[in-house]
Amino acid sequence: MEVQTLLVWLLYSIFADMEMEMVRQHRRQARRRRILICRHLCRQRRGMARHYCAINATVPVLQRYFGGEDTRPDFRLGREAIQQLTVALKTDRQHGWGPTLETLVFLFWLATGSAYRVVHKMVDEVVAVLPQFVHFPPTQEELQVVGDGFARLANHQAFGKTAGAVDGCHIRIKCPGGPDGHDYKNRKLFPSVVLQAVCDHQGRFIDIFVGYPGSVHDARILKNSPIYTRGTYPPPGYFLLADGGYPCLQEPLALITPCKRPVRGMAEQRFNYHHSKGRTIIERAFGMMKTRFRCIFLEALEVHTLFVPKVVTACVILHNICVGVGDVLEEVVEEEDNQPPGELDGGESQSGAAWRAALTNEVSALHEAPLDHDYFCQP
Repeated sequence: MEVQTLLVWLLYSIFADMEMEMVRQHRRQARRRRILICRHLCRQRRGMARHYCAINATVPVLQRYFGGEDTRPDFRLGREAIQQLTVALKTDRQHGWGPTLETLVFLFWLATGSAYRVVHKMVDEVVAVLPQFVHFPPTQEELQVVGDGFARLANHQAFGKTAGAVDGCHIRIKCPGGPDGHDYKNRKLFPSVVLQAVCDHQGRFIDIFVGYPGSVHDARILKNSPIYTRGTYPPPGYFLLADGGYPCLQEPLALITPCKRPVRGMAEQRFNYHHSKGRTIIERAFGMMKTRFRCIFLEALEVHTLFVPKVVTACVILHNICVGVGDVLEEVVEEEDNQPPGELDGGESQSGAAWRAALTNEVSALHEAPLDHDYFCQP
């Protein structure tokens, strides 16, 4: 009985060893086959290493782009603006979709809202070139050009020291969940994120601050923005134009607002008229950007709340590129959204109100007539 048991155990061990050897041999053969296949594919692709991804130019959108047709219907940007963006990105990748196709896909998403996986990566690359396109006037000569431009807009030389116009814009978003979702509802009862921007006389943005929930007042956002805390712009002697929702200040930020209603006399009424003509350039700048990227700004932006500031910043950069090359669209006519006055460090400062009073007197003063003008009728 013991001999039979021992014999069965020996036979079982022999068959088990044979089975394990067959499994190991099969694995070695499969590994050899994989190595041979990889070597064969590498030899075939060695000459095509630089052509990782080929563009299918038969797609109608790409046919119109590579065929030299107008790119505005598909990408909402002119060809010159797209080329300037591509040069600014300085991407030379030999993998993925390629820099040209990835840039076109990103622009197509901004124009139509179609979702693609490359969008997040391209947004980061576009946001990285922000200092190249959104910056303060670097020289005194350029700052004076901005002041002269605002004087023409306001139709009065009293506004020749204007360095920009500031205002806030609500970006409609999908209402975020969680206990903080109600913080994003603005006074018009829709969820939004606020974009605070300063623009020059051409509607080009020179400073932006985006990300605060829509329930926060414009004056409070200004107080927490870098342009207020750093106090480096505008330089001494210059000021920014703002609507009545902001306080009239001189330090740390020179901010001139219209005279409060009811106005007292024709002098304040005349000042408010010229002030409005100069300040509304920021409203037109917002309108031009919203018209160009209608799927982003005229509908609820259905992306994560933390991703919204990056998308808005990319749109600001593209807007400035278009303004720089003369690709300007007719802006959307929107109802002016003037918030009620907010408290900011105790409201208006005496120095700011005194500066506004001096400008009011300058606007109302009679201009000196040329000496060679004859006021008398010749017989």
